[in-house]
Amino acid sequence: MTRPLQVLRTPEARFAQLPDFPYEPHYLEIEGLRYAYIDEGPRDGAPVLLMHGEPTWSYLYRKMIPGLVAAGHRVIVPDLIGFGRSDKPTERGVYSYAQHVRWMCDWLVAMDLRGLTLFCQDWGSLIGLRMLTAHPDRFARAVLANGGLPTGTVPVPRAFRLWRAFARWSPWFPIGRIVDSGCVAKLSPAEIAAYDAPFPGRRYRLAARLFPTFVPTTPDDPERGANEQAWEVLKRWDKPFLTLFSSRDPITRGGEKLFQRLVPGAQGQPHAITRGAGHFLQEDKGPELAQAIADFIRQAPAVDG
Repeated sequence: MTRPLQVLRTPEARFAQLPDFPYEPHYLEIEGLRYAYIDEGPRDGAPVLLMHGEPTWSYLYRKMIPGLVAAGHRVIVPDLIGFGRSDKPTERGVYSYAQHVRWMCDWLVAMDLRGLTLFCQDWGSLIGLRMLTAHPDRFARAVLANGGLPTGTVPVPRAFRLWRAFARWSPWFPIGRIVDSGCVAKLSPAEIAAYDAPFPGRRYRLAARLFPTFVPTTPDDPERGANEQAWEVLKRWDKPFLTLFSSRDPITRGGEKLFQRLVPGAQGQPHAITRGAGHFLQEDKGPELAQAIADFIRQAPAVDG
C-alpha cells in the first residue's frame, strides 16, 4: 500500500492584505495534492497561461493580469507544487524536474485548457515548454522571457553557479529579498513580505531550495533526454513563438537567439528586448509585457493543428 504524500499547506492568514493582489484563489485536487491558481477575465476570452518560476509564485504576475484582462483575455496563473498556495510535499525525494513536469501536465489536462498562449519565465519556461511540447494541441502560441530549455551540453553562466551554491548551502534563504535582488526597481517592504508569505518556515521552502539543483547543467543529467525530445518538437513548432528577454538579466541574457534560430514559429515575429528590466521583468515592466502579449495575440492568428 502506497503511503500518502505528506504535505504542508500554508495557512490562509499568511495571504491576508497582499498589496495589489485582490484575486481569489481557485483550487483543484489531483491525487491528493491541492493545486492553487488564479483564473481571471471572461471564460470565453482567448486564454493566456502565465507560468512563474523560482522562488516566486503567482503574485509575480499581479502587474500583468489587469492589462491582459482589459484586453479581453482569460488569464490563468497556477502556483507550482511547493510554491504559493499550492501544497508543499515535505520529503526531499518527492521533488524532481520530471515530477514537476508531470504535476503541471496533470493539472493542465484536468483543467482541459485549450487554445492557450503560454508566457513563461525562469523555471516557468523549463516546466512550461515541457508542458507545451507534451501537449502541443492545447497551445496556440508561446512567449518566452528570461528562460530556456537546457540540455546540460552548454556551460552555464557564473551567476547561475553562484545562485545554485547559495540555494544549497546558505543557512539564510530570504525569498522576498532574493526576488528583490533580481529586479531593477526595488520592491517595497510589503511586496517583499508578499513573496515571503507562502513560506512561513524552513520546511515550506524545500522546493525553492531544490529547484536550482534540478537545472540540467551536465551532459549526464537525467533530464537531458527529455529536454532534447522537447527541443525536437520545438524545432517543428510553426505556431507563433515570441521572445521578450530583458536587457539586465545576467543569467539568461542572449538566450533568445537560440529560439529565434531554431523554432520555425519564431521567424518574422516582433521579438524585443525589454530595456531596464532585470531577471524578474514581470516586476520591472509588467504592464508593458502585458501589452506586448496582447498585441502579439492580436497580430499573430492561431495556426491550426
